[in-house]
Amino acid sequence: MCVKQKLVVVGGGFAGIYLVKHIDRRLYDVVLIDSNNYHSFPPLFYQIASAGLDPASIAFPFRREMRKLKPLPEYHFGEVKSIDTDKKTVTTQYETISYDRIVIAAGTRNNFFGMADLDKYVFTIKRTSEALRCRNEILDRFERAAICHDADKRRRLLSFTVIGGGPTGVEIAGALGEMKRFLLKREYPTINPDEMTITLAEGSDRLLQTMSNEASAYALEALRHLMVDVQLGRQMKSYSDNTLTFADGESIYSEMVIWTAGVTAATFNTTGTPFSLGHGGRILVDEFNRAIGLGDDIMAIGDISLHATSDNPRGCPQVAQVAIQQARTLAHNLNRHSWHRTFRYHDKGSMATIGRGRAVADLKRLHLKGWPAWMAWMFVHLISILGMRNKVAVLVNWIWAYFTYPTSLRLLIHPERYPLRHRWGES
Repeated sequence: MCVKQKLVVVGGGFAGIYLVKHIDRRLYDVVLIDSNNYHSFPPLFYQIASAGLDPASIAFPFRREMRKLKPLPEYHFGEVKSIDTDKKTVTTQYETISYDRIVIAAGTRNNFFGMADLDKYVFTIKRTSEALRCRNEILDRFERAAICHDADKRRRLLSFTVIGGGPTGVEIAGALGEMKRFLLKREYPTINPDEMTITLAEGSDRLLQTMSNEASAYALEALRHLMVDVQLGRQMKSYSDNTLTFADGESIYSEMVIWTAGVTAATFNTTGTPFSLGHGGRILVDEFNRAIGLGDDIMAIGDISLHATSDNPRGCPQVAQVAIQQARTLAHNLNRHSWHRTFRYHDKGSMATIGRGRAVADLKRLHLKGWPAWMAWMFVHLISILGMRNKVAVLVNWIWAYFTYPTSLRLLIHPERYPLRHRWGES
């Protein structure tokens, strides 16, 4: 009888969770490590940030998902701090775990391009907690502006800037634009919508750089229809004292800046043979997603990995479909103890939404915009969310929101400061 190997998976995003679900657990004792005890759905974080969805609607507990898998995988709560590639151990703030094989699927974090301390002053929506923090700030500003009698102060409270014109930037800017155009007059009658300013700054010459020119043009038109001031060719240089300065020397006043401009690979302290890193700090892998120079026992998949090909010299795009396809291919090879199936990315297209009934979709030879693209966008995202309850909850929210703006999700809930929490094992 074959002795089972211990397979540690670092990260429970699309790559990690799909690998755990497809690996043959009769051959491997599987351990999943993640700093959250749930799998979340990053493409819809902007809807949490704009109070369009509840966090529970797009999150699914690991333990609930795993109890359906036999033999049962293990989930360990913790953030990986270091990996010893020689001793084959992984260390979190709570424990050290040994492994026979390891798959790193830890994803990415925000990239501020060397701007010191920028993370302390801008809002991000890379994680569920960040999206919730963003939502609370937006609602807090609306409530304070509604009772403010100083017009200048109201305008300062309602000054929003989104940095980055990719899908996330376009989507959160569109959500803010819908709030300005439709929400304020209904629920905040004391606020003049003209007092709310929304600026989207993109460093290149068009929005949605990874999509078609048709999609970029439609997104620009749709955002301007929602009263968003789109500024192209504006590269951010610094942000301090509520003043945002661009590379051309111009500056604007903004009390709330939402950063969506870039990501970089998650990092760990490495002992033993180091990882070979490429563009964006991503781990260089071969066509089987094995970490280059580290043998057959260390692999990387998802956004943290980089396999350069003639079609993708800077690696595959950092999107969910790449992570899912890599996980399935790697599981296939590991289950057969054979490196015979190489990974090839099959691009199924890309999408972005700009509010109700407005979206763009590039699907191979088909380019959709407006209502058809929005319906396609909803369908693809619904089938990708884990859990039938979550699918139904999101669908009901979207249908209801199409006809009216529900107020039940716009709850301003600040966490209590006390008592201070000191978690065991943490310094």
